[in-house]
Amino acid sequence: MSSQPKDYNPSGVSERNGNLLGLPFDYESAKLIVIGVPWEVTVSYGAGTANGPQRVLDASTQLDLFDFDNPEGWKQGIFMLEIPQDILEKNKYYRVLAANIIERLEQGKHLTDTPDLTPILREINQACQQVNQWLFEKCQAVINDGKQVAVIGGDHSSPLGYLQALAAKYTNYGILHIDAHADLRNAYEGFEFSHASIMFNALKLPQISKLVQVGLRDICYEEVQLIAHSHNRIVAYYDSAIKQELFSGKAWIESCREIISHLPELVYISFDVDGLDPKLCPNTGTPVPGGLELEQTFCLLRELLKSGRKIIGFDLCEVGDAEWDGNVGARIVYKLGNLMDLSQQPN
Repeated sequence: MSSQPKDYNPSGVSERNGNLLGLPFDYESAKLIVIGVPWEVTVSYGAGTANGPQRVLDASTQLDLFDFDNPEGWKQGIFMLEIPQDILEKNKYYRVLAANIIERLEQGKHLTDTPDLTPILREINQACQQVNQWLFEKCQAVINDGKQVAVIGGDHSSPLGYLQALAAKYTNYGILHIDAHADLRNAYEGFEFSHASIMFNALKLPQISKLVQVGLRDICYEEVQLIAHSHNRIVAYYDSAIKQELFSGKAWIESCREIISHLPELVYISFDVDGLDPKLCPNTGTPVPGGLELEQTFCLLRELLKSGRKIIGFDLCEVGDAEWDGNVGARIVYKLGNLMDLSQQPN
């Protein structure tokens, strides 16, 4: 792969060269390094998101590169690391074990019943921790090389190691979280690193001063209570309330500015595709009716930039194992990469 894009034609046919969007960059020449995490061991509904990184990569060569927000965004250099097949294989193994635990719980039985499944639960939690540690080390190495990172999951448990790496660099940052779910469960179904626990685990990092959640519409009592008693560390914008205001005539742009006002100067974006209307990613792990349109979400992100805040990283998770989902996912990754690039340019 060429590290010099001087002869590259951004209007030409994308090469299937193994890189995201078919771009002519390698690790050394790229500014943004994309890491796929093919992991969905704890999913409790539909499976397939472990193949999300590959689906995004495969679909990305169908995208045209002109971006209305950052027309030359591709020039920053974007390079996707090879998707780790060893992690994908471990995912398949532990996914089967986790399914046994979920089935036992859904039957209303205890894990300690015969056969005792608690050793298997410990083994799964340890395997998830190993993936978190792998991602932490990988992200920290990329950051130390002076580059930016983007993560493509997998289920939403995938980016925890990245959040920990950012916490090692920044003393104070916020998360803008697009999702149908609050993901504030404490070890959901016994899995310490469940996809439903990512934000609960993220908030263990004191460096994360604010969590602003947008699009929530499938939530449990405990999560609502946790938000209500968070002393404003968590600010939730429920989908029903957003829609009620829109139907009453409130401009979405006003809502965007209000949402953004809660965030600190440095912002991480955690984008679960089930935050969108499920017609956009119907094969996501836990689809929920309602949600945001894609341009509605991009409008929110543009307002984030206009506010002068800086995007320090992002993840995209829960992309389903289907071509259309990968297509939409690739567009989100490219847009987020271009907006992050813009946010870090001098005014």
